[in-house]
Amino acid sequence: MEKKDKKRIYANYLEALVKRRLSIRRRRSLEIKRGGVHRDERLLELQNEWDRIDVLWKKAVETGNTPGTVVNETESNDAQHGGATGNEDESVGTSQRGGAVGSVDTSVPINEDDERATTSHDVSDNFAVASRYVGVAVEQIGADVGVIVDQVVDHHLSGCHLVLISTTLHSLITSIILTRLSEGGKAAVLVETGRVFSQDQLAPDQLLQGLWGDTRTTCRGLIVDLSVTSVNNTQYIFRLVEESEMWKLSKTIVVVVGGRAGVKDALLHHSLRNTPHALYLALHDNTLHDLTHHDSLHLGSRIEKALPMEASGCASVWVYRRCLYCNKGDADVQLVLQNTALSFFKLHGNLFPDEFKNFMSHKYLVVALRYFPYMDYQRHNNQPGTTVTPTDSLDFRILSTLTSLLNFTYEMHEQREFQWGVPTNGKFNGMIGELQREESDFCMIAAPTPERLQAIDYTKGYTPDVMIVLSLRPTLLPENLSLIRPFTGELWLVVMASVVGWGTSLWLLQKVWQWAAGGQVVKFTTSLLYSWGALLNIPPSDPSVNVSGQILVGFWLLFCLVITTGYNSSLIAHLSVQGKSKTIEGFRDLVERDNWKWGSEGWFMTGVPLEYFSKHTDPMVKKIYEDMELLKIDEAFRKVLKGGYSFISFKNYAKVIIASSYTDTFGNTPLYIGKEEIPIFVVSGWGFRKGAPFHSRFSQLIFRLEDTGIISYWNKEVMARRVRENRAAAAEDSFAVLRETIQEERKEVVLGLGHLQGAFYLLLLGSSTAFFTLLGEHLNHRLTSPQ
Repeated sequence: MEKKDKKRIYANYLEALVKRRLSIRRRRSLEIKRGGVHRDERLLELQNEWDRIDVLWKKAVETGNTPGTVVNETESNDAQHGGATGNEDESVGTSQRGGAVGSVDTSVPINEDDERATTSHDVSDNFAVASRYVGVAVEQIGADVGVIVDQVVDHHLSGCHLVLISTTLHSLITSIILTRLSEGGKAAVLVETGRVFSQDQLAPDQLLQGLWGDTRTTCRGLIVDLSVTSVNNTQYIFRLVEESEMWKLSKTIVVVVGGRAGVKDALLHHSLRNTPHALYLALHDNTLHDLTHHDSLHLGSRIEKALPMEASGCASVWVYRRCLYCNKGDADVQLVLQNTALSFFKLHGNLFPDEFKNFMSHKYLVVALRYFPYMDYQRHNNQPGTTVTPTDSLDFRILSTLTSLLNFTYEMHEQREFQWGVPTNGKFNGMIGELQREESDFCMIAAPTPERLQAIDYTKGYTPDVMIVLSLRPTLLPENLSLIRPFTGELWLVVMASVVGWGTSLWLLQKVWQWAAGGQVVKFTTSLLYSWGALLNIPPSDPSVNVSGQILVGFWLLFCLVITTGYNSSLIAHLSVQGKSKTIEGFRDLVERDNWKWGSEGWFMTGVPLEYFSKHTDPMVKKIYEDMELLKIDEAFRKVLKGGYSFISFKNYAKVIIASSYTDTFGNTPLYIGKEEIPIFVVSGWGFRKGAPFHSRFSQLIFRLEDTGIISYWNKEVMARRVRENRAAAAEDSFAVLRETIQEERKEVVLGLGHLQGAFYLLLLGSSTAFFTLLGEHLNHRLTSPQ
């Protein structure tokens, strides 16, 4: 066979392979639209056919020969599908240029001598012939990209908000993707980076408003076209991604199209640091070059210079995936597919595997503050921000559970400013500030506020602690006032006024009767003494001289019965059980108590409590905030024990300190926790840097622990264990001072001089009054006597 004929047959063979690929693609599109129960089986048959054509292409390009028939059954398949190729001239069974590809091995025999005679120069000529169909291959590659993107959207981004970023609107890849999306009834926001960062345009932050949808948007997808690229273009694209704050939206699915050389640079770019689901459709560099010069290519065009092709490598799309932890816990890139769009169809279910089951020993940076029982640790040195080793506490138990389940490690350090964080113009300091600046991955115990939720992500962990007022336990009231304690001061005043008022009324009534009818005169002192004597259950003779006076006396005696009965019963109770001072239950009692002071710890006023007090509009809360002292815990408890002072803190935190250091072996303590609990936290839990991809997995496991009740159990167990450890470490005589402070209550009460000393004081008062009255009478007698 002449060399010229051999090249002609070889060229026709390659052209037939290209046409067969186009035929299979069109049939695949029809199958997807038709659907049906056997769709997957028919698509699998097309895939197998595609793979066989691909093998034939590789052999033809490598050897320069026509290695065999294409497939005869595909022709019958075309007929069964109603001419899916749409053009009989594209059938592989016939060729207008001579030589049926389906029977190359018989009609055009190629013997072994001819094959051995093929030289490297012949192979180069074969490449030159093959390059004739590069334009067709470029069309195929562009279509492959469109098919893959369309499948990702169908299976993973259905109904989602789509954004397409390109360096130019004239990109072939961008046009193909937009066409595929529009054919499927999908829409996307198209962004051209050159226009966004143009000096003639508005500020980028204004242009990017609403780029990722609004609060109602539940899922998002980003498609990045790097096919027409340069160093500046790539920088512009990822600068746009970073400034649009896509890193806050970790569930966004990203698809990048570009050259194979830029796979790692794109998928491992810092702007995608929080993106677990990202694909890269890698094109061969030569294909990428042809795509950028697409206008000069058309089917059947002759390229003067042969393009160096690596088998069929430049005629396929390689698919890479970003993995977060596959490189010993660090992010890396994995090759998912080395074939074309039909193979991709079978893989869509495994494109984005769950990477949050095993973190592959990834190391997280954790920031914490000591706040028992939720978090406690041992500092490695005395430097601010030192690394720490957590000790038994609630958050440590939760963290240990997560590390064992998810296989990750961590390095924990103490917040160098010893502050939770308060905002200043949207910027936080303290622990929340470290998360906002992405200096740490997550933090231990923290509480959410509207401002914090703008800067960090959050997960609920457990029931929040409540704020309480700690004071000295109520003390026993003085026994010398036992006689007057049964009645309040207000009631005593009313009773005394009633005695005087009734005596006066009786005297006036009798005075009017004596003036009208005559008779015996009743003195004023006699009426007063009768009213007082009746109240004491020893009334003198009835001074009334008429019926109206007797009626008045009867009702007075009834009044005295009620008053004396109430007094006697209350007096017995007060003598039997000694009264105590009024307890301080909350803020109102603090404000209303005279000469009373209060305070708290310095760290207490660095986070949510500071915002609560500083922003509260209640005058009572403002008064508490204005007069609050900040001091250390030991000094605060000493002041409380002295009396006249209250300590404002959190309940669980204070209970551990009281049970450890201020409770004797019998469980008695001189301290009292007010019953009024102020819930300044909605929830308590952990904070995460914004957009952290592992946040959802952590939250899921913590919710499960909370639902099972184990977090509540751990909280009680951690507190009880710490109390036992502290008491065991303390000397027994350290509680001796408490026994002096605690006033024990006796079960049996025997009345003594102390209980009834008030009666003697009253007798002394009466005797003194009578004596001074006698002196007054004597002086008056001497002045008025004629002698």
